[in-house]
Amino acid sequence: MQQPQLQPRVRARAFLHAAVKLNPRGNPFLLRRPAASAGGAVAGVQLTVSDSELSSRGFAVRRTAEGLDVAALNEVFARVGFPRRQEERLRRALEHSEVAWLASEATGRPVAFARAAGDGVFNAVVWDVVVEPSCQGLGLGRAVMERLVAELRRKGVGNIVLYAEPRVVGFYRPLGFAMDPDGIRGMAYYRSKQNQKQQ
Repeated sequence: MQQPQLQPRVRARAFLHAAVKLNPRGNPFLLRRPAASAGGAVAGVQLTVSDSELSSRGFAVRRTAEGLDVAALNEVFARVGFPRRQEERLRRALEHSEVAWLASEATGRPVAFARAAGDGVFNAVVWDVVVEPSCQGLGLGRAVMERLVAELRRKGVGNIVLYAEPRVVGFYRPLGFAMDPDGIRGMAYYRSKQNQKQQ
């Protein structure tokens, strides 16, 4: 008896899988950036702009969620087209995440943010990379991603993955991320819309 063919569900927003590709010695290609960068290296990851340079431009570098105004972060999410999150659930997610964010030194509010969750040893998934629209194009997204990846690499995490909308894939490539490395395909399990409404 022939099995019926199942039709895949298509989501309104397509996400593509990307991963930091490792060379045979276990070093991510991310480490192969030219050494001429002005920011210096952290955990083998070349920073394109130093913390002191960011500070001179009015941005404070933060590497923990301490002091992060969750309501203000939710506002940034909304301005870039991300869904708003329930603040208590977002706080819980932050408790289980590595974070890197930049605060405006004038207001203390977040202007760039990225987080990753994982097992802290082998694997991590990057989520919620956002930059306040009025601050886009200043290299702040790259700055938080470099710091997030550096912290994960410092802890020995070798497999770092993310999901990116097709329009932003080009942002991640110069950071060392590769589409479907070695033919690996990402898969995701999504609850039905009905189940999500009940949460």
